[in-house]
Amino acid sequence: MIARGFFVTGTDTGVGKTLFSAALTRALARSGLRVAVMKPVASGAVRTAEGLRSEDALALIAEASVTAPYETVNPYCFVPPISPHIAAAQAGVQIDLEVLRARYAELAAAADCVIVEGAGGWLAPITPAAGMADIARSLEIPVILVVGMRLGCLNHALLTRESIGARAANFAGWVANGIDSAMECAAENFQMLRVRLGEPLAEIPPLERAEALPELTAAAARLMRRS
Repeated sequence: MIARGFFVTGTDTGVGKTLFSAALTRALARSGLRVAVMKPVASGAVRTAEGLRSEDALALIAEASVTAPYETVNPYCFVPPISPHIAAAQAGVQIDLEVLRARYAELAAAADCVIVEGAGGWLAPITPAAGMADIARSLEIPVILVVGMRLGCLNHALLTRESIGARAANFAGWVANGIDSAMECAAENFQMLRVRLGEPLAEIPPLERAEALPELTAAAARLMRRS
């Protein structure tokens, strides 16, 4: 069986990709699927006795039902919380898409589904010539867009959706994450995104933990039916 995978991207950094990815992983695992996770590139890591560790990667690992070595889940990990291409250059490391494909294949061989979380936004660079979008295309998996509902999200969301289509990536749907409880005209912004992007897979209210939302189980079921 070929594992089904999803690449979770966002309209920016700090919009809830990890929150949603971890919740989706938990929902899929609770449905009985063997779920693996992957954070191909992470910056902003800490040094531990076991080596560099990314908080985002560890959050995903905690929800996965497939166990894998940390280095397989998070092949490229850097200390400074800066753009991955800069962090990699400072560390003297070249991020290789073939390495990421190989690690993904290892995870997919043991799983029914692999949740892959990007870093930053859809076009965040990982080398001078490649970015997160190239990872998603290289892995050939559908893309889920997490939209951080705040001022400016309409432009960011629509530009990202257009770019996903321009790169012939499979758009699996979007998630509305209410990261700004004081956002003006939130309902009107949400309605515009519904018109332009379609019905969301999930709507996460402001200040509410994603894992507490029962709709994520339904979102997981819809995703697996579509794939």
